[in-house]
Amino acid sequence: MKNILVVNFSQTGQLSAITEQLIGPLRAAGHRVHLETLVPQAAFPFPWSLVDFVDVFPESVQLDAPPLEPLGIPADADFDLIILAYQVWFLSPGLPMTAFLHSPEGRRLIAGKPVVTVVACRNMWLSAQQTMQRLIAEAGGQLRDHIAFTDQGPALATFITTPRWVLTGKRDRFLGLPPAGVAPEAIRGASRFGRALGDALQQDGEKSGHAMLAGLQACSVNPRLAISERAGMRAFRVWSKLIRCFGQRGQWRRRPLLLVFAIYLIAMVLTVVPTSLLLQWLLSPLLKPRLARLRAELERPSGSQDHNLQKYEQ
Repeated sequence: MKNILVVNFSQTGQLSAITEQLIGPLRAAGHRVHLETLVPQAAFPFPWSLVDFVDVFPESVQLDAPPLEPLGIPADADFDLIILAYQVWFLSPGLPMTAFLHSPEGRRLIAGKPVVTVVACRNMWLSAQQTMQRLIAEAGGQLRDHIAFTDQGPALATFITTPRWVLTGKRDRFLGLPPAGVAPEAIRGASRFGRALGDALQQDGEKSGHAMLAGLQACSVNPRLAISERAGMRAFRVWSKLIRCFGQRGQWRRRPLLLVFAIYLIAMVLTVVPTSLLLQWLLSPLLKPRLARLRAELERPSGSQDHNLQKYEQ
């Protein structure tokens, strides 16, 4: 039986529910699972106020994370597999996970180990995952699989339902739109990944260098969103550097610029993103080969294929 470290941070409880579904079959199979929930020294609020929400933007993009409380893991602990369950903040990994990956303890735990990443978000996780891949590699880890859970609603609807959830804590149906967040049946379906990982671990699959979750629809990429994300991330890097010139998180002197950024962000969501998606749809015959290559690249290592679903679905 293998030793597995699961590192998790969830404000809403959604990612924690997914994580529990994932690790349940591993424990049932006899593997030893240590669940480590990250605790920032200065708590992040939920629901967020608008000011607090935009105030974490510059540090999130610049990967400047605040310190965590000490981990509940012995200094000499050794694991066969690391699972990192993280949120996405402003197209970047949430600050608690960034703090873990930057910490000496986190880097020691990951060095030389196979890693599985799990994300639950609205729908734009590609830039954050590319950052996670880089941070894991810098720590000496080896990314084996990636699992992505996204919001159940249409993309345009989530521009309303997700901010409502983040700023008020309410995720129920609103104005005829579906509830915010990952669908309950998708959360329950996370158990298939635990069963597949359990089988792979019993055969030392984590040592093979290959994906262990292929054929389970682990992650599905919309390449049109990827193009929008890349444009957004370029703008975010400029804005984040500019705002940090006016002070650190929590300082009043940078709040006027944060307000300007908030207005810019709303305008971009309402105009630039839909226009970009519309142009890509109109040009899809010309862009089709490029989008297909981009999708194949970004879905690695686990992919969106479904040939193993029947084996592991309940």
